[in-house]
Amino acid sequence: MRDADVVIVGAGAAGLSLAYRLCGAPDAGARRPTVVLVDAPPGPRRPPERTWCFWEAPGGDFDRALTAEWDALRVYGPDGTQRVGRPAPLRYKMLRSGDFAAAVEARLAGDPAVRRVEATVTAVRDTADGAEVRGCDAAGRPVTLRARWAFDSRPGQLLPPARTTLRQHFRGWFVRTRNAVFDPDVADWMDFRVPQPAHGLAFGYVLPLDPHTALVEYTRFSRRPLAVADYERALRHYTDEVRKLGPFEITGAEQGVIPMTDGRFPHRAGRSVFRIGTAGGATRPSTGYTFAAVQRQTAGLAAALRRPGAPLPPPVHSRWSRALDAVLLRGLDSGRVDGAAFFSDLFGAVPTERLLRFLDGRSRLWEDLTIGLRTPVLPMLRTVAELPLLPRKSAPW
Repeated sequence: MRDADVVIVGAGAAGLSLAYRLCGAPDAGARRPTVVLVDAPPGPRRPPERTWCFWEAPGGDFDRALTAEWDALRVYGPDGTQRVGRPAPLRYKMLRSGDFAAAVEARLAGDPAVRRVEATVTAVRDTADGAEVRGCDAAGRPVTLRARWAFDSRPGQLLPPARTTLRQHFRGWFVRTRNAVFDPDVADWMDFRVPQPAHGLAFGYVLPLDPHTALVEYTRFSRRPLAVADYERALRHYTDEVRKLGPFEITGAEQGVIPMTDGRFPHRAGRSVFRIGTAGGATRPSTGYTFAAVQRQTAGLAAALRRPGAPLPPPVHSRWSRALDAVLLRGLDSGRVDGAAFFSDLFGAVPTERLLRFLDGRSRLWEDLTIGLRTPVLPMLRTVAELPLLPRKSAPW
């Protein structure tokens, strides 16, 4: 017997988003699937609190849960030149994972079609007539769940074979300053007034919540993450020497690593087993942004699950977008493209709303071509020529 129509493994952004989409009222004449959402027991397998940022128009599904939002973005070039853009009708939004989970759980609460299970999942596999999820609960007792379809958001041990694999890695402090030093109307999206690595790029990132409070992050695109002490030194240099915040206290911290790769993430792991979230290719390779793409991916899946046939996750990034990402990643990794100059010049030359749509893979071809003319053409052409000759290699997740 099946426990549900759908088992979702992992209650992070992708798992919770899919459960949220399936919890809504079905379309006319469509059958509503039953769902089991599997989350790891409290402990080290649960991810820590994290911050997601994305851009969309006002009136989004999770606007009530937002920590903050901004209608102006600022970029500082390496020479200190600052550019401010207003991406109307889009707004830049900040959502904390705990607030997102609470919003989703409020919708799931009391819904008889959705059941929550705490278990450490050890295997997800096909069966003769569906999928099976195996694991154990917090007490070590075995847990087995069977469903018609399984959606797995857990990362694998290896990234898919790729010509270029970078990582976006960061550490951030939530700070409270003695002096009023932040402008809560403007988010500092990229601040390149920090020492740049030989390959890739580094920048500061400031999301102000009020004149005294902000999330201040140090972010780097490179092959390998840093030690915590290295992030701390970089943050201290940024807050003291670049931003000159004055006296402040650190009220919280967050740290993470996001894969940036031109490898092809498989959407399917079996006849009835699918990958979602970053494991299913939702992360935009050239930027690391994931949350908005997860919403598109899970909305498409929810619609597919209400129709006959296999609910294959829809591609959230086009082949054209992925090809552009492959060129940029290789350019950054090879050192041919000066990342700090590239992004700061692009922000100054392209209308902000168009640039954000481009980074989201939603711009039109003629817009992409006009943006392409703003890039360092010769290094990009050289990179395009060499990409087909490069071998693909796997790397640890």
